[in-house]
Amino acid sequence: MNAIIVDDERLARNELKRLLEDFPKIKVIGEAANADEAIPLIEETEPDLLFLDIQMPGKNGFELLESLEDKVPEVIFTTAYDEYALKAFEFNALDYILKPIDSARLAEAIQRVEEEREELERLEKAAPTEKVLGTQDQVFVKDGEKCWFVRLGKVRLFESMGNYVRLHFDDQKPMILKSLNSLEERLDPKIYFRANRKHIINLNWIDKIEPWFSGGLLVTLSAGEIGPGGEKIEISRRQAIKFKDLMSL
Repeated sequence: MNAIIVDDERLARNELKRLLEDFPKIKVIGEAANADEAIPLIEETEPDLLFLDIQMPGKNGFELLESLEDKVPEVIFTTAYDEYALKAFEFNALDYILKPIDSARLAEAIQRVEEEREELERLEKAAPTEKVLGTQDQVFVKDGEKCWFVRLGKVRLFESMGNYVRLHFDDQKPMILKSLNSLEERLDPKIYFRANRKHIINLNWIDKIEPWFSGGLLVTLSAGEIGPGGEKIEISRRQAIKFKDLMSL
C-alpha cells in the first residue's frame, strides 16, 4: 500500500517513517512539507494512503484535500491538536492520531486501513457486474418524501456533497446517498465526464466552453425547458487534457 506523509515538521516526518518500518505493507513513496508540495506529488503518484498533518503554513490539511483535482486517497490525520477531530471525520478520515504518535496507536490505525481495504475488495468480488447506464435509462430517485422516475439523459450535472450526490435536472436538485466515485463507475464515460473532484457533467448539456486558469476549462451548461440550468463548472487542468482528447476529431 503506497503512502505519502504530509507534515511541515521534518522531525515528525522522519519519526513517522521510522515507526512505519514495522509495517511492511505500508510503503512510503514520498513526503511533503506543505500543501503546495503535496498536491502535485499526490496527483502524480496517486497514493493509496495519506498521513496528513492539519496545521501547516499556507493551506491546512483540510484545504489540501479540497484542492485535489481527482480521487482522494484514504486519509489518516496526524496532528498535535484534538479540536479538529469532528471536522476530520467529515472528510471521511480513516483515523485521527494525536502527536506524539505512539506505536501501538499507529498499529490500530494501520489495522483499520487494512480492514477497510479487505472489506472493499470483498464487496467488489461479491458484487454482480452492474449495467453501465446511458441517456435512455430511467432511474428512480428518492429524496425525503419526494420521488422521481427520471430519464438519465435529463440529468445535466452530478455534484458531490460529502457522502451524497446532488442530481441537477429540470428545476429539481434531489440528493442521493452515494459517492461520486461509485456513481462514475455506473455511468457511460462517452456521455458523462468527470470534470473535477466534485462534478460529473453530461456532455450533451454543454452550451459554452472557455479557457480557464492554469490550463483548465470553464463550461456552461444549457438551460432546460423547465429548469434554470446555466451552471458554470470548472474542468481541472488534468481533466481538461482528457476532455480535449475525448472531444477532438
